Amino acid sequence: MAVFAEYSNLPEIARGYSIALGNFDGVHAGHRAVMQAAAEAGKLAVATFEPPPRAFFRPHDPPFRIFSPTYRNKILLKEGAEIVYELPFNSSMSSMTDDQFVAEVLENGLGVKHVAVGTDFRFGRGRMGDASRLSSLGRAHGFGVSVVEDVERENRRVSSTAIREAIIAGEPERAATLLGAVWTVTGIVQHGQKRGKTLGFPTANIHLIDIIHPKHGVYAVLARLDNDRIWREGVANFGRTPTTGIRSPLLEVYVFDFDENIYGHQLDVAFVEFIRQELAFESVESMVEVMHTDIDNAKSALSRKSCILLPE
Repeated sequence: MAVFAEYSNLPEIARGYSIALGNFDGVHAGHRAVMQAAAEAGKLAVATFEPPPRAFFRPHDPPFRIFSPTYRNKILLKEGAEIVYELPFNSSMSSMTDDQFVAEVLENGLGVKHVAVGTDFRFGRGRMGDASRLSSLGRAHGFGVSVVEDVERENRRVSSTAIREAIIAGEPERAATLLGAVWTVTGIVQHGQKRGKTLGFPTANIHLIDIIHPKHGVYAVLARLDNDRIWREGVANFGRTPTTGIRSPLLEVYVFDFDENIYGHQLDVAFVEFIRQELAFESVESMVEVMHTDIDNAKSALSRKSCILLPE
């Protein structure tokens, strides 16, 4: 299993796959259906764009990725892909016509045997090509194409856009329904101002950087250290902490019954339930009182949840 950040000059062993093609942000049920269609036609690989076209054309937009590229690739490989191609989306690729993309990237570069896409797939300069056009170009260039219909959950189309909307609205349960698993972020634990430890709640601090920002507030979470098999219960705040000093949004995770030095370690955090919105308190004492209530509410939420977590 491997990840390639290019499509040209690949070793022959990395060519000739049946590929699932798309953005794959979130690796949701619709993406997995596309992967299944590709796997039915041959050895499975996934081809996605890095950076996503939206990030290339609108670099100043707020963060929108559901997963980091590393975490996304990890899931794709766990879901059965033998190879992930990160197709470099740059000025050269953005200017390709649909025919050029098929000839240069899919045929000459990847040597595809089959391609599977969703019904909303677009490609080529100005999004000129669609799934129907890809099918006709595939016939002309000697490979098959599968077009996979939308997947629905609770009478709603599963899409990365719908997942982002749920995350921004502070609805992790709806996001989990669409994803097929609890939304999870991953990051390196950073040094902070250590106010949490002073107050009796030592927290692990993570900057989400280019990951979509959830609604500011307190969440019941599960946390895993360095890809450990053990998920620990906890409570987390994402926001700017208006009581102790407004700063850039930060994810602060308090893991129950855990107090080890984990600076510099990787922490995965799964958002299970929204507890409350971020508040500005009149005093630190009143904030601490509410934090105790937050812990009780988080423990209650976690005790009644049966969570599907993303692959290890």
